[in-house]
Amino acid sequence: MKITEYIKDKIERLPKGYIFTYNDFIQDVNNKEAVIKGLNRMAATGKISKLSKGKYYKPENTVFGELQLNQYQIVKDLLEYKGKLIGYLTGYSVYNQLGLSSQVSNIIQIGKNETRPTLKRSNYTIAFVKQKNTITKNNIPLLQILDSIRYIKKIPGTTIIMSCKRFMAIISDLSEKEKSILVRLAQKYSPATRALLGALLEEIGNKSYSAIIQKSLNPITKYNFSGVSQMLSNAQKWNIK
Repeated sequence: MKITEYIKDKIERLPKGYIFTYNDFIQDVNNKEAVIKGLNRMAATGKISKLSKGKYYKPENTVFGELQLNQYQIVKDLLEYKGKLIGYLTGYSVYNQLGLSSQVSNIIQIGKNETRPTLKRSNYTIAFVKQKNTITKNNIPLLQILDSIRYIKKIPGTTIIMSCKRFMAIISDLSEKEKSILVRLAQKYSPATRALLGALLEEIGNKSYSAIIQKSLNPITKYNFSGVSQMLSNAQKWNIK
């Protein structure tokens, strides 16, 4: 089978929206240059689409136009390396998932232990958020919650008060073990993030966890979260204004 025919045949069997590179082909084909040329020719004729240099996908079209790509697919090479987790989707990428915002953004944020400069892939801007905790499959949902609290002022299409109400519902649904881990992970976040988390935990009746957080805070530092003092009965206790 010719290289071009092999590439076409393999692409036909790939799911729509799956992002691939020439590396998906060269393990079976020795001629790397031929594979790259073949993929670029297919992209030029519209048979496949090009996301960025060396990255391609099969577009999924509907009567309303081309469907948006799955964000995980767009950045999967930045989230995993040789089977090991090195990052996770966070920020704008999960606000919708957490019920914090209905807006969809073309900014994809990734939490990583080692960050890098912002980059572009097609119409998407990929930005990185420093994560000081070890990243594991089990703690990613908790890190996403903490990141969202950290950037509560930047969540689009909502208010700090509405976000706080949603956070209380999210935290209330966590198991006792998850709440304990959440508090432990929070120790590597900013004092403002910890203060708001502590106030939220106390407001929903988790005083044992909020007490742990309060011990980690400077008792004279003030935290500005506009409007929160109107809904949290303990805002003054947590120096939130």
